[in-house]
Parts: sequence; C-alpha cells; structure tokens
Amino acid sequence: MLHVIEHTLIDTLKLLPFLFLTYLAMEYLEHKAAARTQEMVGKAGRLGPVIGGILGILPQCGFAAGASGLYAGRVISLGTLLSIYLSTSDEMLPILISEQAPAGEILKLLAIKAIIGVMAGLLVDLLWGWREGRAGQKKEPCQKIPLVKPAQPSWHQEQAHIHSLCEKEHCGCEKGIFRSALSHTVQIGIFILLVTFALNLMLHALGEDALGNLILNKPVLGPVLAGLVGMIPNCAGSVVITQLYLRGAMGMGAAMAGLLTGTGVGLLVLFKADHDRKDVLKVLGLLYSIGVLAGIVLK
Repeated sequence: MLHVIEHTLIDTLKLLPFLFLTYLAMEYLEHKAAARTQEMVGKAGRLGPVIGGILGILPQCGFAAGASGLYAGRVISLGTLLSIYLSTSDEMLPILISEQAPAGEILKLLAIKAIIGVMAGLLVDLLWGWREGRAGQKKEPCQKIPLVKPAQPSWHQEQAHIHSLCEKEHCGCEKGIFRSALSHTVQIGIFILLVTFALNLMLHALGEDALGNLILNKPVLGPVLAGLVGMIPNCAGSVVITQLYLRGAMGMGAAMAGLLTGTGVGLLVLFKADHDRKDVLKVLGLLYSIGVLAGIVLK
C-alpha cells in the first residue's frame, strides 16, 4: 500500500507543473478570444454548426456555458448548440498535454470530436429546421420568420447574462489568469490523484489484465455507461474518462462516447437558462444518443 501511495504521489506531482503551464496558456487564450468566438457563433447563421464545431475544440472554460445561454435566448440553433457540446473538450486537452500524449493522438481526438460535432449539428438543423430551431416555434407556410425576433435580448445583454451564470458556477471567469490557472490546477490535480490511486491500487491487487476486463471496455455497454459519465455537469467526467483512456482502462469507443457527451457546466447552465423543460430534455436525449452511437461505431 505504501508503494502504491508513493507511486501515485510521484506520478501526480510530476504532472502538476505541466498542468499549470497548460492552464495558464489556455486561460490567456480564453481571456483574449472568448468573447470574439461566442460572437462569431452568435452571428454565424446557417453556418453555426460548422463554426461552433471548429471553435468548440479550442480550450475555453465558458464556451459551452455561453452557448447554452445563447440557445436559451434562441440566438443560435439547436444544431449549433449540439455541435459545440460535442466538440468541446472540457478537461481532456489539458490532461492530454500535461501527460505528454503524442501530438498525433491529441490531434486525432480533437479532429474526431470536431467532425462529429459539425456533421451532427448540420444534420439536426436539417431535420429540425434551422429557423424553427432559432425561433422555437413552427414556421408558417410562405411566412418569412426574422433571423432574430425584436423581442429577443441583444448580444450585449446576452453576454452579461452568460457572464453572470458563469460566475455563479465558479468556472473561473471572474478571476485573474494566474489565480484561475492555479485554481484549475489544484482542482484537476485532486481528481487525477484519486483516479491514479484507484488505478494503481487495481494494478497492484489484480494485475494489468484487470484493466482490459473493465466493464467500460465492453463493445456496446462501455459507450452506454461512458456516455452517462460524460454528462456529469462538472469537470470530473472528462478527467476520469481521459485518465482511464490514457492508461488503457477504456477503449477508444467508450472514451469518445464520454468525451462527446461531456460539456463541463454547459448542461447545468442550460437547465438554469432554458425554462422549457421539454426542450432541455430533447437536447439531453440528442446529445447522449449521438455520443453513444458514435462511440459504438468507433469501438
């Protein structure tokens, strides 16, 4: 047991400097680009799923939360929201970088998420109707529905509302870059420590073969369960899934199912901002179904 604890502490402490530097760079990027990227998505129109799916892979804490607020105000379409949810990496990217995963592997995971996000978003808007998705109502024949209703909140009002929600969820938006990066490092470091300890304990007690026999490695059941883990509305889901994937305890299919359904606090903000519970359940159902289906196909 002492050997397991020592090995776990050493492994985690080695990661912390890389994790902090990664979060520091990402916080700088987010502070510089967050408002601009959200405005691009808000004004993208029919290309929303394409723009959202591509920008979603950028490491931004509040992007999924911002998209939730924009969708609740019917500023963006359902397909655009789903493309952002599916492509956003939450804590996956910083953990991959701090673990010094191969660049090819990182790019492959990001590309898969972006492609699935864009394709799913475009398909959803095609099936549901882009205008109907924005306006939240059925389109009358031969009636031109405006891009944004006059009664809808302005972009700046929506931004203020999103920022308020973001602060309430303690995602670090209101802190300075250094403090926010340090806070992220401590929080995620604790999760990594716990996951690493559990895996090292399993390896010590049962051997390496036990990892391959985990239920999350099963062809269909793995993605079904991982998709549920990914939908936990905080960083824990993506941390656990990424760590399990890197250590061989979870296959590509299950890992992608969990990472595709993970939105950070995005779903939590959606529940608070969108008072149409049937609409929220529709988003949840589509997100989970797409994530699990993609995981099953990817194996």
